Amino acid sequence: MRIIDFHTHAFPDALAERAMQQLVSEAEGVTAYLDGRLTSLLQSMAGNDIETSVLCCIATRPEQFNPIFKWCRQIAAAQIVPFPSVHPADPAAVERIDQIADAGFVGVKMHPYYQDFKIDDPTLWPLYKALCDRGLMLTLHTGFDIAFERTEKASPRQIAALMAQFPDLKLITTHLGGWQQWDDVERYLIGKPVYMETSWSLEYLSPEQARRMLLNHPAEYLLFGTDSPWTDQAASIRVLQALNLPDPRLQKLLYDNARGLLLQK
Repeated sequence: MRIIDFHTHAFPDALAERAMQQLVSEAEGVTAYLDGRLTSLLQSMAGNDIETSVLCCIATRPEQFNPIFKWCRQIAAAQIVPFPSVHPADPAAVERIDQIADAGFVGVKMHPYYQDFKIDDPTLWPLYKALCDRGLMLTLHTGFDIAFERTEKASPRQIAALMAQFPDLKLITTHLGGWQQWDDVERYLIGKPVYMETSWSLEYLSPEQARRMLLNHPAEYLLFGTDSPWTDQAASIRVLQALNLPDPRLQKLLYDNARGLLLQK
């Protein structure tokens, strides 16, 4: 079966070791399965028949936009589809969306905890409008984050309100709609036209709840993700396969939906 991983991370070789050490120390109890280098991700993909990985970048400061953007342009390939990152505190954030789209990228990654914002803050409306106008996807960390206090910045309730405000936004919610907020995902998001990818979720849910959520959500809005290097791609595939989803739904989740999104540009 063909596979696209819609949520991975890697760093330039010169930064990988330091970045991985810092992130592991920030998130106590998190294990790194790879060393954070692109070559290691490609090796993992080859060993697990993963054709393409979406590589999500996070600008933790506004001034990181340019080096991230430059690196994304260098590594973009059939196997690696980078999503550059825009920091909401960047005075040029809206203009960055045009720059990203003009360079041929199909999406942007943002993280409410590492970038310190709430997704329903009205000051972000111009940024969301720019994403809609240019047809870019927004992959957004959703739910709580293991490295931060549990304050709501991207909850299922906030996601539902955001999508009501911007129904044309191509929003990809990570961690099955909201890490450690899955009861609220079922209350506010399951059954709605909101993309959800599976990274760092199935391992935390009971098989019964995971299967129920994946069966009750529209099949066209499901995506496979691992959050590599923080999870093992092989293990993530096994956990998903153990849920025994119907083959047509599994095919859409693992490949067809992601392929359609990545080919839209």
